[in-house]
Amino acid sequence: MAYGYLGSMKTEPGKRDDVVAILLSGAASLPELGCRSYVVCLAADDPDTIVVTEVWESKEQHDASLRLPEAKEAIAAAMPMLTGEFTSRELIVAGGLGAGG
Repeated sequence: MAYGYLGSMKTEPGKRDDVVAILLSGAASLPELGCRSYVVCLAADDPDTIVVTEVWESKEQHDASLRLPEAKEAIAAAMPMLTGEFTSRELIVAGGLGAGG
């Protein structure tokens, strides 16, 4: 089964759109790294919270993607705009629309 990741982050007030732009900037190259689905969402009840859902072929491919220089650069650019409030959950993907496979 595929690996799933669900995470949220809270941005400094007024910085949400800047962080979303950073998160989406490298999305086009993710399929070649083993990513089946990468969706950046805005919390409907909080103007400063972003939720990201991901489906990968494997946890190893997900972890490897975070070690790439461009990922490290994106993380470094976004960090000053984040409050440090994060949630995350690793998932085992059973299937569904957009789960690939």
